[in-house]
Amino acid sequence: MRDLSPSDVIKAEVRGLTAYTLKHFKADVKLDQNENPYELPADLKKEITERVLSRPWGRYPEFVPEATIKVLSKFADWPAEGILAGNGSNELIQASLTVTLGPGRRIVLPQPTFTLYKLMSTALQADVHDVFMNAADMTFDIDGLIGAARSADVVVICNPNNPTGTLLERNALTAILKAARGLVLVDEAYHEFSEQSAAPLLKEHRNLVVLRTFSKAMAIAGLRFGYLLTHPEIAREINKGKLPYNVNIFTLAAAEVVIENRKVLQAAIEALITERERIAAELRKRPAVQVFPSKTNYLLIRTALGARELFEGLYVQGVLVRDVSAYPLLQNCLRVSIGTPEENNRFLSALDNALETKR
Repeated sequence: MRDLSPSDVIKAEVRGLTAYTLKHFKADVKLDQNENPYELPADLKKEITERVLSRPWGRYPEFVPEATIKVLSKFADWPAEGILAGNGSNELIQASLTVTLGPGRRIVLPQPTFTLYKLMSTALQADVHDVFMNAADMTFDIDGLIGAARSADVVVICNPNNPTGTLLERNALTAILKAARGLVLVDEAYHEFSEQSAAPLLKEHRNLVVLRTFSKAMAIAGLRFGYLLTHPEIAREINKGKLPYNVNIFTLAAAEVVIENRKVLQAAIEALITERERIAAELRKRPAVQVFPSKTNYLLIRTALGARELFEGLYVQGVLVRDVSAYPLLQNCLRVSIGTPEENNRFLSALDNALETKR
């Protein structure tokens, strides 16, 4: 048997891609992945564990997790037939793109945004059309998105946007939905921090798909859970691109407990919003730093110092942030997750030290 090289068996589009990955760094203050720094209370963890212990582990989970979807339906105020549960919202993004994209099919993406959308679309051999945000303030090019949506099979909008923190207002989203030829996927990974959602538009727009995750505000990133809301007919088609038995019994139990105890998490969400505004105000006092408006649990900042240089200057002090300078339009930019007040103060102190050292 002859030796095979990647060029013999792997699509050229895939060989040209860089895998989505993140190098693991250890740090005292971890502000690089937009996680919720407030753990679930111990009593909720105990309740989740007890529910899982009451179930057989040698059996598959339900093919359709009806109990969890029923809880989600009440929580999101949307029919169960229009809801899919996933192993993180990333799986549901992948399923949505799998059933809609291929050679000769077009997807529209604002840029910069979450890189996974473009990676998946390119691997599916779709035509990717970028609509660049306004460089000065990182706001969406609404007219550009409306125009591009008219000839697109899919439009994906992360709202609020990662990594910029930008919010697309609902009236602008409505205009895009009306203009769109195909589906509009709205990734609401951070919607709890924006106090806005596209979900109320679902009844009027059959081409809308809303994606949500429990990895951010809902504080179970380690358990991987997300869900999708859309018209039941669209949900049935997207379901064909989803893997069977995709969510394990532990995660399903955790999702149900978290939803049932949503009020417990609300205080942490409000604390993170308060801290976001405090840290943004503090950063605006520093002439060497430009901070962009955010409706998420992180802030995008730009300094005259090189992004990697500032990243290293923070890291040697035990503070880990995200270098996003390789994204379009984000030269010399870092993304900083909002942590606890103590963690945020450590970041501010480390930032001042790093900037002073390089003066």
